Amino acid sequence: MRCGAWQCRPRRGEPSKLSAMIALVSTLTSPMVRKLGLVASLLILLGSFGGGSLQKRNSLLSAANLDFLSFGHGAAFSNVTLWLGTVLFVVAWVLMGKLVIDKVVDADYVRRTLCMWLVPLAGAAPIMSRDVYSYLMQGTLLRDGLNAYTQGPASNPNQILFEVSHDWRNTTTPYGPLHLWLGEAVTTVFGDNVTAGVYAFKALAVAGFVAIMWFVPKIAQHLGADPAFALWLGVANPVMVFHLVGGMHNEAMMVGLVTVGLYLVVRQATYPAVLGGFFAGVALIAVAMALKASAALCLPFVVWLVVNRAGESMGAKVRAFLLAGVGGAVETVAILAVITWASGTTWEWIAALAGNTKVVNPLSFPSLVSGVIGEAGRIGNPQFPFNDVMVVARAVSLVIMAVGFVACWWFLRRKPITGAMWAYLIVFSFNAVTLPWYYASVLPLVGVVNCSRRINQFFIIGSIVVALAFTGSGNHQLYNPMWMGILAVSGWVASRWLFAETTLVAYRRPGLEGHRLGAAHHLPGQVPV
Repeated sequence: MRCGAWQCRPRRGEPSKLSAMIALVSTLTSPMVRKLGLVASLLILLGSFGGGSLQKRNSLLSAANLDFLSFGHGAAFSNVTLWLGTVLFVVAWVLMGKLVIDKVVDADYVRRTLCMWLVPLAGAAPIMSRDVYSYLMQGTLLRDGLNAYTQGPASNPNQILFEVSHDWRNTTTPYGPLHLWLGEAVTTVFGDNVTAGVYAFKALAVAGFVAIMWFVPKIAQHLGADPAFALWLGVANPVMVFHLVGGMHNEAMMVGLVTVGLYLVVRQATYPAVLGGFFAGVALIAVAMALKASAALCLPFVVWLVVNRAGESMGAKVRAFLLAGVGGAVETVAILAVITWASGTTWEWIAALAGNTKVVNPLSFPSLVSGVIGEAGRIGNPQFPFNDVMVVARAVSLVIMAVGFVACWWFLRRKPITGAMWAYLIVFSFNAVTLPWYYASVLPLVGVVNCSRRINQFFIIGSIVVALAFTGSGNHQLYNPMWMGILAVSGWVASRWLFAETTLVAYRRPGLEGHRLGAAHHLPGQVPV
C-alpha cells in the first residue's frame, strides 16, 4: 500500500493498531521532524526562565521586568510551556529514530538537526537541576582560599549561596580538582554574578556536548556500527540533551573528553601503532577523571583494546597488557598529580570520591529495594527501621557492583567497548546514589556497538521514561505510579513501532539496502567492540 511518499509494507501479523500508527506518521518527512524538534527547543527556552531551576535573585526575568512568569499564573504558563517542550522534544527524537532505523537519513542529517535543536537550548536557563549553582559556589571556595573538600558552600556566604539548594549548602564537593579549578576561573572572571557564571558553565557544557556529537559517530564507524544510529541513540537522546546541555552537568565535559580519548585508541587497528593512540587517549581520560572520577571506569577496558591488537601469541599479549596497564596507570597518576598541584587543591579529593548518600530515588537499586521493603514493613510497624534496611541494601549492592564490574572486564575482554557499556550500567544501577545524568556515560557507548534489537529497545524505553520523569525545577515523578506507568507503556509502544518492519523505499539511503539496524557489517580494519 502507499502511505504518502513512503511505500509501507507492515510485517505480517503485526497488530492492527501498530499498523495504523505506522500509516499515520508515514507522511512525515525529515524537514517536518527537524521543525518539530526546533519548536520543542524554542518552547523549552521560553519556559525555562519561569519553569526551570529558577535563579532567585537578579535573574534575567527580573532585569526584563518579567518576574510574573515565575509565580502565580505566570509560573503555570512557564511550567506548561516547558513541559510541552520536553514532551515534543521526545516525540521529535522518536520520529527521528524511525528515519534513522529505516535508513531514510544519514549521520549528517542527525548532526545538523541536533545542532539546530541545540541553538535555543544554549540560551535557556538551567532546567531539571540546580547543580550549576553549586558548581559556581564551589568555585568561590577555592577562589577565596577555602577547602571545598572539608567545607560546604555555607562557609563562604555570598550572592551565589542563595541559589544553592538547601540540601547541598553544607555538603562538601565530590568532584575532582579540575572541576574546582574551572569554577575558580569562572568566578574569578565574573565574580559573584550568577547569570554570567551560569552561562559560562553553559558554554563549557555545550563545548563538551559538541565533542561527544562529533566523535561518537567516528567511533561507531571504526567499530562497524551505524554512525547515524549512534548519534541518534547516544547523543541526540533527550536524557543527554536535557541534562548535559539543559542542566549543564559536568558530565558534558567529562564524557566529551572520554569520547575523544576512546576515538584516539579505536582508530588505530594495528600494534604497536595503537600505543600512540592509547597513551594520548589515556591522557584525556585522566583529565576527565580530574573533573569526575567515574571517567576512570573505562580505563581497564581501554587496556584490552591494546591487548586485542597485540597478536595471537600469549607472550605478546602479556607484554602488551603490562605495557598498557602499568604505563597507563603511571601516566594517569602523573596527570592527576599535575592538575591537583596546578589547581591549588589537595589530594583530599580522593577521599571525597565516596560522594554523598543523601539522594534516595528508585533509579538506584538499593534505594528501590529499601523503599519496597520499607513500605511493606510499615504496614505492620509504623516505626520500621528503613535506614537499617538501606545500610544492608547498599552493602549488598556494593558487592554486586564490584563483582559485576570485574565480570564485565574479564568475560567481555574481546569486546571491551561492550564490556565498558555494561560495566557503567551495573555500577550506576547498584550505586548508592544514581541520578539521570549519570547515564550520559552509558548511552554513547550503547550507540557505538552493535547491540541486539531487544537491548536497543530496552535503552529506548529507559530513555523515554527517565527523560520525562523529571520536571523543569529538578523534582521528579519517580514515585508517581500512574505517571511512570504511562511513560513505561509509551516507551514500549514507541520502541515496538521504531523497529516495526516497514520499507521506506522513496527515501532509503542508497547503498544500505538489506542492512536494517542490528545486522553487523564490519568493514576491513574494524575490530570487535
